Amino acid sequence: MSLFRIKNGTVYDPANGVNGEVRDLWIQDGKIIDRPLDADSFTGKTLDASGYTVMPGGIDMHCHIAGPKVNAGRKMTPEMKRQAAPIFRTEQTRSGTGGVVPSTFATGYLFASIGYTTAMDAAIPGLHARHAHEELQDTPILDKGFYLLFGNNHFVMKHLRNQDQNALDSYCAWLLESAKGYTIKIVNPGGVEDWKQISRKSMWELDAPVEGFGVTPRQIVRGLAGTADRLELPHSVHIHCNNLGIPGNWETTLNTMESLEGHRGHLAHVQFHSYDGDPNDPSSFSSATQKLVDYVQSHENITVDVGHINPGLTLSMTGDTPFSQFLHNINRNKWYTADCELESSCGVIPIEYRPQRSLIHAVQWAIALEWYLLMEDPWRVVMTSDHPNGGAFYHYPEIIYLLMDKSFRDEFLSQMPEAIRERSVLADLTREYSLYEIAIITRAAPARVLGMKDKGHLGTGAHADITIYSPQQNRQEMFERPRWVFKDGEMVVADGEIQAHHFGRTFFTAPEFDQEFLPQIKDWFNDNYSIRFGNYQIDEGELPLAEKIACTPE
Repeated sequence: MSLFRIKNGTVYDPANGVNGEVRDLWIQDGKIIDRPLDADSFTGKTLDASGYTVMPGGIDMHCHIAGPKVNAGRKMTPEMKRQAAPIFRTEQTRSGTGGVVPSTFATGYLFASIGYTTAMDAAIPGLHARHAHEELQDTPILDKGFYLLFGNNHFVMKHLRNQDQNALDSYCAWLLESAKGYTIKIVNPGGVEDWKQISRKSMWELDAPVEGFGVTPRQIVRGLAGTADRLELPHSVHIHCNNLGIPGNWETTLNTMESLEGHRGHLAHVQFHSYDGDPNDPSSFSSATQKLVDYVQSHENITVDVGHINPGLTLSMTGDTPFSQFLHNINRNKWYTADCELESSCGVIPIEYRPQRSLIHAVQWAIALEWYLLMEDPWRVVMTSDHPNGGAFYHYPEIIYLLMDKSFRDEFLSQMPEAIRERSVLADLTREYSLYEIAIITRAAPARVLGMKDKGHLGTGAHADITIYSPQQNRQEMFERPRWVFKDGEMVVADGEIQAHHFGRTFFTAPEFDQEFLPQIKDWFNDNYSIRFGNYQIDEGELPLAEKIACTPE
């Protein structure tokens, strides 16, 4: 690729300490390079970004865009697609369907249209990894990858029970490499397996044994967090805590943080785990954000993404089947659940958030904003909506506006039940995010948390993923329609219109492990899975632009 310059843009690049400085960016072969020696006499391709805001491409580190539950959600909600604007085929694009769970092509186009160039699917079972990769290959523009589910895996619990650390580490490393996953994901550790095999209820206590396995949720969290650190995975263990959505669950969340015992840990969609109140009395529902923020701020081994909710109809899809059943029992809506043998299960159910009418939904909406506004260190709190659980990713510009403009927040708050002021401290928070801080929570922080050293910044060697915005007082309008978006140095969006059908890369890790355990792993698979071991491993050559992330944490 020939040399290309973006000149005179107002650059926000927190990873390199650049806060609104007018600078030039030089791009060659899809990467950002140093200023050339002959820059003063350069007459080649140039884009004049004078007066525009320049940031790295956005990164969604926790969303659901591939895998069995995403496809189940697409199938069971045709009405959502009928209500969405169609995406027609053009010279640059293929056709797709929108809605809260867009088709693969539409997912890539819609992410790019708001300035995002990287997205990580948050929960894929090992036995469904091959098909998830097929879908990711079908998703244009974005770089992507997925986290692999381990928190209810029989083999994991067996080795934890036997206190066999080497076997546990080797199994996790082998499965990550075989399935081409990015890191270890835990969903309701032990609780999903207990629900589907025995109890049909969620596990409340972290020290309650998982029936039939002789281990507890605390041991699963602590054990897998240790494995992620010993394997030097670029991203820590990624945790969806027990008791999601239940009043009073903040204590479970705190206990989960404590169970890390100093190991790195990332807590996903923490808004759904920050509730005070009595689990038997929904009317007691309130915010416990400050208690958890205090702990996170004093423990640098912990990071979080928020999982905010947006008003309107969406789809809950999760590997936490007990929660899906709980939600179904509340709203009696159509519900789908599926089991992946010996690994995980999932639940899918439509849901509508109405914070203007529902006090509980209003508290949820407020808690998400509390997390952003109470955390003093924006480098450890990442913007997500747990797409589509809290709402579709294309609502992010509205959240940005809420964070940057207190008057806009107050206007929203005034439309909600008055009792929200007794259940949340949001009305008292005056902080307003700057563009620099927005660039942190949407770009620089997720890249750092993921251990991606050439993402989320505009320094030398970074992927030339660049979003350029037209400054506007209404920040929602500004972030909804970037002026230009570049992926690997190629213009893929101009004024909201897709310009190129670029395909990104797939990220995965391949940690080293003790090969002595490989025959044992294969034998165990053949003895326990109805699907024979066979040709399980996905070859790197099958993934376009596959890129192995070096297994060295930041």
